[in-house]
Amino acid sequence: MSLETVRAFLAEKAPDVTIVELGRSSSTMTLSADWAIAPAQIAKTLSLKVGDRRLLLVACGDSRLSNQKVKAELGGKFRMLPAEEATALTGHPVGGVCPFGLASPVPIYFDVRLKAYDEVVPAAGSTHHALRIDPVRMADLVAAEWVDVCD
Repeated sequence: MSLETVRAFLAEKAPDVTIVELGRSSSTMTLSADWAIAPAQIAKTLSLKVGDRRLLLVACGDSRLSNQKVKAELGGKFRMLPAEEATALTGHPVGGVCPFGLASPVPIYFDVRLKAYDEVVPAAGSTHHALRIDPVRMADLVAAEWVDVCD
């Protein structure tokens, strides 16, 4: 179901973006090796709880969240959502979470380090599907806010 919601979202808002079926899992190291891109170009989508808010953060595949920066930018300490809660919030399985075709409206943030690349590769609602896209365009498509929260 989540792959279909991503396809529907892209068909409406970005019909030129193609989802690619992968022969194996879309993990950061797998994609970077298979697609000849840097691990940082994998746009990982993290499901977080900051204070009482649930949100998504898209960051470079090799980035680590900074507790201090998250607190300063997003207003509190963060914790990763459990897999079941992340899936319920997004409609996507962990490993396939992306900011497209979400099950629930949720604030979306992009870490500024993604802007260093002309192209990034997020998952596409499934652990075996991904796509290539300019990170600024991706943020615009989902009305994301840019933040500096990673080291």
